[in-house]
Amino acid sequence: MQFAVIGNPIHHSLSPILHNSAFKSLGVVGFYSRYLLENPENFSSLKNLHLTGANITVPFKEIAFKSCNEVFGIAQEIGAVNTLVFEKEKILGYNTDALGFYQCIESLNPKNTLIIGAGGSAKALACILKAKGISTTILNRSQSRLESFIALEFHTATFENFTPKECFDLIINTTPAGLTNDSLPLDSTLLVPLLDSTKFAFDLVYGRETPFLTLAKSLNIPHSDGKQMLINQAILAFEIFMESQKIPINKTILRQSMQTAL
Repeated sequence: MQFAVIGNPIHHSLSPILHNSAFKSLGVVGFYSRYLLENPENFSSLKNLHLTGANITVPFKEIAFKSCNEVFGIAQEIGAVNTLVFEKEKILGYNTDALGFYQCIESLNPKNTLIIGAGGSAKALACILKAKGISTTILNRSQSRLESFIALEFHTATFENFTPKECFDLIINTTPAGLTNDSLPLDSTLLVPLLDSTKFAFDLVYGRETPFLTLAKSLNIPHSDGKQMLINQAILAFEIFMESQKIPINKTILRQSMQTAL
């Protein structure tokens, strides 16, 4: 069985380490690699790779959703998938980002959150927070990306018209700011007072301390990168992969192998 994580950029992804560790620990014959997709118009060509399944990362989660023949669970509301199963001529889509993220912050019991960015990952987080009854505001540079959130009745604002009227228990950066450069997701004149009044800062980027998290640390705000979310969503995706192939696995061993792989 061949699996891969697909995105652009993709060289930084730690998903192969997680999944290949699980294959080895569980004694399952399978291999997981990375695949750089340079042109989103070629998404349908993934069928030619003869993959059993795949994970999708930025910026293709919404394109992947549109390419699926069937979509399951909360992914239908999100409009973005991060997990695919290739079944004969069909592509089946799932979203494990949503629950994987919520497992990270559940113990914080936030009453309200601010999400910076309006891509596929932001939609996943917003929808799971909404499902859990947590008030959520989406803040994005452009208005056009906010339209789908408005349709789902989220509070939204652009950088230009954002006037915070409350303090947020949780602030989440879902933009790629800090992934390949040293930029902040929001101008510091806006971001500093927001972080200074929050209880927790979360960045989906993992593997490095982003300027967003460096700023949170300087303000003595509890914070986390996306490593645990990466692990959580990978565990959920691996379970979907194995269930699709009707391969029984020991979920305790799966969790232990991925938790200790990084």
